Amino acid sequence: MAEAENLDEALCSGGEEAADKNEDHSTPEARNPSHSSGSDSSSDSDSEDEALAKAQIEALETELSSNQLNYDAHVQYIKLLRKEGDIEKLRKAREEMIVEFPMNPEMWREWAKDEITISSRMEALSSVEKLYERGVSDYLSVSLWCDYLNFVQEHDISVRECSAAGISKARNLFERALTAAGLHIAEGHRIWESYREFEEAIFLTIDEMESGLKEKQVQHIRNLFHRQLSVPLADIRSTLHTYKAWEVSQGSSIDITGGELDGLSSNVASAYQKALEMLNVRAHLEEQVSQKDVNSEKLQEYKVYLKFEHAFGDPARIQILYERALAEFPVSSDLWFDYTQYLDKTFKTSRIVRDVYYRATRNCPWVGETWVRYLRSIERSNGSEEELSTAFEKSMRYSFTSCDEYLNIYLTRVDGLRRRFSTSLQKENGMDYLVIRNVFQRASDHLAHDLKNTDNLLLMHSYWARLELNLGKDLTAARGVWEGLLKISGSMLEAWRGYVAMEIEMGQINEARSLYKKCYSKRFPGTGSEDICHSWVRFEREYGSLESFDAAIQKVTPRLQELQLFALQQENKNIGAATEEKENSKKNAREKRKPVSNSIDEQPPGKRRKDMDQKFKTHENDKGHTRYPIEVTEVAKVDNNKVESSNKETKDHSPKKAVPFDDQCTAFISNLSLEATEGDLCNFFGADGGVVDIRILLDKFTKKSRGLAYVDFTDDAHLAAGLEKNKRSLLGKRLSILKSDPHQGRKKRAAEYANAPKNMGELESPEASKGRRGSQPQSVCKARKEDVQLTGRNTFAVPRNVKALGWTGSNRGKPPAKGVGEEGDEIPKSNDEFRKIFLKN
Repeated sequence: MAEAENLDEALCSGGEEAADKNEDHSTPEARNPSHSSGSDSSSDSDSEDEALAKAQIEALETELSSNQLNYDAHVQYIKLLRKEGDIEKLRKAREEMIVEFPMNPEMWREWAKDEITISSRMEALSSVEKLYERGVSDYLSVSLWCDYLNFVQEHDISVRECSAAGISKARNLFERALTAAGLHIAEGHRIWESYREFEEAIFLTIDEMESGLKEKQVQHIRNLFHRQLSVPLADIRSTLHTYKAWEVSQGSSIDITGGELDGLSSNVASAYQKALEMLNVRAHLEEQVSQKDVNSEKLQEYKVYLKFEHAFGDPARIQILYERALAEFPVSSDLWFDYTQYLDKTFKTSRIVRDVYYRATRNCPWVGETWVRYLRSIERSNGSEEELSTAFEKSMRYSFTSCDEYLNIYLTRVDGLRRRFSTSLQKENGMDYLVIRNVFQRASDHLAHDLKNTDNLLLMHSYWARLELNLGKDLTAARGVWEGLLKISGSMLEAWRGYVAMEIEMGQINEARSLYKKCYSKRFPGTGSEDICHSWVRFEREYGSLESFDAAIQKVTPRLQELQLFALQQENKNIGAATEEKENSKKNAREKRKPVSNSIDEQPPGKRRKDMDQKFKTHENDKGHTRYPIEVTEVAKVDNNKVESSNKETKDHSPKKAVPFDDQCTAFISNLSLEATEGDLCNFFGADGGVVDIRILLDKFTKKSRGLAYVDFTDDAHLAAGLEKNKRSLLGKRLSILKSDPHQGRKKRAAEYANAPKNMGELESPEASKGRRGSQPQSVCKARKEDVQLTGRNTFAVPRNVKALGWTGSNRGKPPAKGVGEEGDEIPKSNDEFRKIFLKN
């Protein structure tokens, strides 16, 4: 209760001091608060504030009980408890916070002041010193160091009385402070001045009779001045004037009113001049980073400053600048990474680097890479297994942005365990391989679902199986690892290959063969299905007998044929889809250019383009019947070898109409070089040639150019300009450029069909038939009863109802010629007549 009352009194006095500073004396009420008429309302307001504060404290306690990783809740909770003056809860809240997060320097200063105010007994000295030690290890803070130094000088009796032990303790503490913050250009002079004041106080305690000790102490103070003057600090000129005045007080003949370097020894003058030059070079950089606003621009200025210091290569200056930047930007993971990498390269003391890695995990615990580096730093510094286990378990409490970060931490933990297990020392200590197996199992349970069918999961399981064989000496467990992976990612070809490779490496040929039999009929992405079949054949060639090789060939051959057919059908499907998409884009371009009537719907059904059917074939594998949609496309041939697009099956299986090209502003190009591309044709017609689209015809099977192309233009004027380039050369070949008219042959056949009824049945005039070689038909019969005639001289095997050559209606009524019947038919010869003909020959 006494401690609480002291804390309340201290906090109230602090509040009164602040109120006195901000007090307004412009009104009588302000000068004499007792005359204020609102005292009652003020007390009511205070009670309401207390109730509100208690409600907030309870809410924060509930939040922290469920989530200790809420940094803002910790800060707010401590702030409210300090305001309420509950010292026990306040101590507990602060201890709970520093377990998870670091406290900023201001919070450490408040904590130390609270503890000093509560009790100033000697037994409280060590506890407050520990608080300061913990505080200065979190961040670089000159103010916190100064508070620490002042506390020791005021409350440590041995230091206050300037005993030998006290002087030694204080000097060691001052030297630590100079190492940590003595190079701080903007604020480091505060520690130097405090150090000199302490030494001057010691000088005053020395008896006049002890001239030797006095001279020694004077030299000690002079050395401090010289050291400070060699450091580029913000008040270096002021320090020089103070030094000169001190030297004069010690009987020196230095002229204070003279030049800046007058009266200084050459060593001191040279060191001061060098420090001044260093300060001037860094002045503009210090000005940029000394601004009060903490934002991204200031962080960038720190990075520029660090790059500058890296160029000079002074490790002490680089380290303190990193510490200054991190004190203002503690959650910048990039800064921590750069800092730790620099320490790894520069400092050989792994303990120093390890402490920085530890601080990085406290400030950026949500970044997985910080934990990975911290675990490795513990191992480098020969940390114990308990330390490694504690750090690993703590890292698993935080949420990372990706599964790869979790996996990296798991594997880093396994790496350390593997190295420790491999050493004879750890084997003697009884380290069990079961620890490694448990880490792998945790990683698999945690990440298997999210890393399904990924290379990272495969790498983890292959690493696991290898350790089961090499360290665990358990082939069954290694097989269990691979089987577990196949249950999760059985469609990964590399998973099967890794399993097979392990069995082959162990000499288990029959087991490897059985794995091939299980997986050769599975579907793998890309060419994986073909690859596993070929891999089986190679396996049997290298390890199997002739019978097993023949059996593999018998299994693999039909499977490869299936895959080849399926690949061909998928290729045709993709070609059809690409062609349809291209035609749709061309149609849209033409519709923007000029409206085209829907001539397809106006044509009769017989002239409309036919939609290509989509067929589905059933593919059977060894596991059962699986339907694969295989679209069989038919390519309709049109004039000029133009390929029409096929329909593509949509999600709802509704066919889409093929969109033809209207060819109104299209040029047909032949004799095109096989190496020519669309870009070459575009350059040939020029940038302002009005080219809308270019279609180079490809061979159906080789997918190479056929030397033909269609070029669509925006309008007739550009088409005419393109046609004028006929017979010009492109890539060594003279192009033939014509206006595209794919319906020309169709129109010609339609014209002949239209003229056929008029020509049929009409007799040719004698004049028209004159001069013709051989006999020509004079009429065409329309009815069945009319005669059917043949043209030409070869009448062998002519049916009897076909009249002889030259027979016309005008021959009717004339007597038949010799050897010809009444109907004009040739009289058949007898056997004797044939015999006579042969004998004559």
